[in-house]
Amino acid sequence: MTDLPFPIESPLLSDAAASVIAHGFFTRQGGVSEGIYASLNVGLGSEDDRASVAENRNRVAAWFGQRLERLATVNQVHSPRAVVVDDAYRGERPEADALVTATPGLVLGVLSADCGPILFADPHAQVIGAAHAGWKGALTGVLEATIEAMIGLGAARDRIAACLGPSITAAHYEVGPEFVARFLEADESYDRFFTPSARAGHAMFDLPGLTLKRLTEAGVKAETLGLCTYVDEERFFSYRRKTHRNEPDYGRQISAISIREA
Repeated sequence: MTDLPFPIESPLLSDAAASVIAHGFFTRQGGVSEGIYASLNVGLGSEDDRASVAENRNRVAAWFGQRLERLATVNQVHSPRAVVVDDAYRGERPEADALVTATPGLVLGVLSADCGPILFADPHAQVIGAAHAGWKGALTGVLEATIEAMIGLGAARDRIAACLGPSITAAHYEVGPEFVARFLEADESYDRFFTPSARAGHAMFDLPGLTLKRLTEAGVKAETLGLCTYVDEERFFSYRRKTHRNEPDYGRQISAISIREA
């Protein structure tokens, strides 16, 4: 593994799987991009220089001891779709929001800039997953779809550990009444994830709380790093911060996981 960049690791995943699984929640540091994209922007959908994005993605792959073509990502569309990848992977980016594999050496990555990146591992079965869960993905089942895809490859529900990485927290995620109504129509108990804001009819939404609830109710061990993308500008990109500042674009950080090769 290369020295740069320095990712944040999950205590839960490290305790459960360090000998067979490598993982990291990468920050925006350690790359070559400049300006508003500084510096480890891996977002192919951003307007950053493509060569810089490619080099940043190459650095992430190299941290795992792999070539860029072994870094698997998807075209994230806020869906509940999880895709299984194996040695046949050739760099395609299907429309989906989660990846699962039992193939050593493949690096599964999901991009984020406020939405929740979740890394999964069953070290006994050597099956891993990575999911991107914003409010829509979390509500419509991307976490559960990832777990089911892992079970399809031999994982056991009670052995799967999952960690939610850096994402926006309730203190900085204000939503309107239509947003709240959508969640209460799905499950009235979801009112616990909303607290009134200063604006009439609006509320602050606890996306990490919803994510952890869905994970634990799915029967897996779960934790959150408790890191907020909105407030920690030095380490994380944030779509909502960019919107509040009327900036023209924003970068994306990556969270990634891989089964170690023998």
